[in-house]
Amino acid sequence: MVACFRMSNLSAFSFYLDIEVIQGKEALSLGQSAYASKLLEQSGMAECKPCVTPMEKRLKLTKACIMAKVDATLYRSIVGGLRYLVHTRLDIAFAVGYVSRFIEDPERITGPW
Repeated sequence: MVACFRMSNLSAFSFYLDIEVIQGKEALSLGQSAYASKLLEQSGMAECKPCVTPMEKRLKLTKACIMAKVDATLYRSIVGGLRYLVHTRLDIAFAVGYVSRFIEDPERITGPW
């Protein structure tokens, strides 16, 4: 690429668009632990315990209005952040896709709780 384009060598990078890049001799590793921590703090869940399963099994959410309304702006912000986190955390992809269904009207989400 240097032969075709004028470039400068800025050496190895460690962060790119909130994705941590760890470069080894034989492998390249990507992670978003700092971004995930920031997202947990924003959602008020920084002190919660981690779990293996990111979503309750056989959870059924509906659009029936029974529960108290949620802050739609905060909900959209958190879901958007989770969608970005999926780039490096494929294990949460199903759960994030599931809650993304309600992004247009999050005030009407109800569950088994």
